[in-house]
Amino acid sequence: MTEYFGKDLEAMSFAVNYHRWILAELAPYLRGTVAEVGAGVGSFSALLLQQPISSLQAFEPSHNMFPALQRALSTDSRAVAINDYFGKPGPASNSNFDTAVYINVLEHIEDDQQELARAYQSLQAGGHLLIFVPALPWLFSNLDRQVGHFRRYLKKDLERLTQQAGFNVVNSRYFDCAGILPWYINFVLLKNEIGGGSVTLYDKVVVPLMRVVERYWVPPVGKNVLLVARKP
Repeated sequence: MTEYFGKDLEAMSFAVNYHRWILAELAPYLRGTVAEVGAGVGSFSALLLQQPISSLQAFEPSHNMFPALQRALSTDSRAVAINDYFGKPGPASNSNFDTAVYINVLEHIEDDQQELARAYQSLQAGGHLLIFVPALPWLFSNLDRQVGHFRRYLKKDLERLTQQAGFNVVNSRYFDCAGILPWYINFVLLKNEIGGGSVTLYDKVVVPLMRVVERYWVPPVGKNVLLVARKP
């Protein structure tokens, strides 16, 4: 097993509106048996369980975060926490999932192409792959390195990777245009660390406004990429 000591998960646990915004974009594609890859401490898992899904298998290889994930899922009989890598040979890998969810996870995986191939094999025909990743390579910062990111994505590159894995791209777009400048100033120029206070402020003030704006206007660029793909 691995350990993960980054502060980004602790800070992002305060981003309630941000997570709900992501969920709202992905909710139409959530159904049946769901695999959440890299579930962390279960912040997004709790939102997934508010959806009408039949079951959730939450994979988290980090043994120091796994107890918190178990606690987060312990009150819902539909959910099970798995302290292992997704797609690793074993009983869990034999499941044919309806949906696979990667929220701020794919950038942590060195061989992302192999990971998408595993996701393809784990999904039933017609199943959906839901991905949310950091965008724009020029925003790559010391913070990205510290929390174990291998890359930030361009939308076209993420589309190409999923298509090479055999998926059909259903929807792909940049997300959170307003977050580009604060990220660039704080983490690229000033080399600051992420903190719960700044996350909370952005989550309460900026996110509700941008959620409305981006509902009617798809930005040509954004701090993140959100992609939905389907296995034929």
